[in-house]
Amino acid sequence: MNAWTENAIFYAIYPLGLCGAPLCNDFYSPPNPRLEQIEGWLDHIQALGANALYLGPVFESDAHGYDTADYYWVDRRLGSNETLAQLSAALHRRSMHLVLDGVFNHVGRHFWAFRDLREHGADSAYCDWFCNLRFDHRSPYNDPFSYEGWNGHYELVKLNLGNPQVREHLFGAVESWVRQFDIDGLRLDAADCLDFDFMRALAAFCRGLKPDLWLMGEVIHGDYRRWANPETLDAVTNYECYKGLYSSHADRNYFEIAYALNRQFGAGGLYRGLRLYNFADNHDVDRVASLLSDPAHLYPLYALLFSMPGIPSIYYGSEWGLEGKKVNGNDQLLRPQLELDKLVRYSPQPDLPNALARLAAMRLDSPALQAGSYQQLLVAAQQFAFLREAGSERVVVALNAAGQAAEVELKLTFGCSALVDLLNPGERFAVSGGRCTVSIPHTWARILRAE
Repeated sequence: MNAWTENAIFYAIYPLGLCGAPLCNDFYSPPNPRLEQIEGWLDHIQALGANALYLGPVFESDAHGYDTADYYWVDRRLGSNETLAQLSAALHRRSMHLVLDGVFNHVGRHFWAFRDLREHGADSAYCDWFCNLRFDHRSPYNDPFSYEGWNGHYELVKLNLGNPQVREHLFGAVESWVRQFDIDGLRLDAADCLDFDFMRALAAFCRGLKPDLWLMGEVIHGDYRRWANPETLDAVTNYECYKGLYSSHADRNYFEIAYALNRQFGAGGLYRGLRLYNFADNHDVDRVASLLSDPAHLYPLYALLFSMPGIPSIYYGSEWGLEGKKVNGNDQLLRPQLELDKLVRYSPQPDLPNALARLAAMRLDSPALQAGSYQQLLVAAQQFAFLREAGSERVVVALNAAGQAAEVELKLTFGCSALVDLLNPGERFAVSGGRCTVSIPHTWARILRAE
């Protein structure tokens, strides 16, 4: 089940942004095949070492994609169902995997069943499709009824996922995505708001369709095991380590991320055996380059992202150190239109893509880094080392966030004669009496295989 995710490295795209789609859907323009632009990115994505593509919302919506109007048709601002099918075929010809956003908690106000409710009121056949619908109050949009919006946002109408007809409609959409687009997984938006009975039913349905269909949920807080378990989802977003990744570098305090990784994956760790979805930034949060006071910290940060337990993901544009912050709650600067040729010529960190490609190649060649156990070896304010182990392979990761080279003495709990650097072939460090002194270049890392 989901064996393909063991060596998965994701590239995440917000298509409406990258492809330069209009901010709002007019619902009458002919389809514009903007999704075709992504095919021009595939060589670059593969050169980074990524082998899976996560696409943000692509189905017909009011504006930003998370306000679905129709689950069965690709958003006309991005093209047609044929456009997406062609992109999927191009990915699969390259042996890449495709994961789409499943936005099932809520819909937009142009969703066809909600339009029927607005037109027919209490006589609509779809009254029970929406949560907390009442006809003795008016909505903030002055509808002659009130309803529940996601997190107080009434442009996002919460679906009643306990309604069998709603489930049938959504499950039918997923089946159509598998049949038409041969998708390999779903990222469930707002999974921490979804009904657990719905998720269990969805998981059973999906595994009946395609046994290795991967289900990953967006979860911000809480015990990730509630969502990621054999009955519901395969993985969730690792927001705990997302925060530790940037703040441990920005604050020059590796103790924070070390604590989180030990809590999650160390001896007795809560999430041992789970492959969580790791990221430095995404379409909802400030880009990591905007959160670091020293751009050089991008290098040890990504070295950590690619070597820690879980599945790494790169957000489009961040491989060049692009910045972007929310402004007054507006996400547009996080989701820009980008032109690949211009980025290659004018990016803030032109050497970073090559560094990521080296890290990806190293990970793809190491079972220990893909799915091995985790043991902390050393932690200091600006240096951090840990062990990943799978079968007979042992890999030591040593990070240095300081602006000058650092020497660390590692105490090893296993026998070996030397540690050989995978990032810099030919460099090796002798081990004597279970101890090894390793020099780490400034703002970089050593990835060392035991021999």
